[in-house]
Amino acid sequence: MLDAAHHNLLSTKYGHFFEPALLKEIAQVSRFKHVKKDRIILDIGDEIAFMPLVLEGSIKIMREDADNNDLLLYYLEFGDTCAMTLNCCLRKAKSPIRAITEQDTDLLVVPIGKMEEWMVKYATWRSYVFDSYHIRLNEMLESIDSLAFLNMEERLLKYLNNKALINKEIELQVTHQEIATDLHTSRVVVSRLLKKLEKAEKLQMRRNKIILPDFSAASV
Repeated sequence: MLDAAHHNLLSTKYGHFFEPALLKEIAQVSRFKHVKKDRIILDIGDEIAFMPLVLEGSIKIMREDADNNDLLLYYLEFGDTCAMTLNCCLRKAKSPIRAITEQDTDLLVVPIGKMEEWMVKYATWRSYVFDSYHIRLNEMLESIDSLAFLNMEERLLKYLNNKALINKEIELQVTHQEIATDLHTSRVVVSRLLKKLEKAEKLQMRRNKIILPDFSAASV
């Protein structure tokens, strides 16, 4: 059960999503959790016991191929929840994704036992779930389009721009290896393309930092 401060935070953040009765139930059954940056909160193969509701921060959702290489699917921010987690909750399946905090993140942990109950009981919850499926599907289709139709340089620019938008910073604290992992490529390729983009004045490089001076230049 949430304390008064976190109950108020829930109402402030999600009051326009859910009716008061549902907000009250969420406050009664959920737990508040603060997770530091770069922590795994759900891993591939885990039994799913909860569903996250993001209050502050962001989480990146990763998929793994047969060679154990990660690929970034989409980000979760305030107001978001993970459609793949919801689907697994309803089917009582193990997690097919890895969820890693992109920033220090505050979230609510909601027991999966409430998912089906609220789908029947609350129209606002049904709308929230269906909207989440729709948004996440579009983001996954966008990821597929990037893989299919964009070259690696275009994918890299798109990735950096999205990361800047998520973090609300034009200065990105990220290593070449982190980028390579998210884009499912090699660090050598990332380093070469970053140098090329810096030469074209589309970004600036510092030690473990990339600066995007012009968001429009990073757009794809």
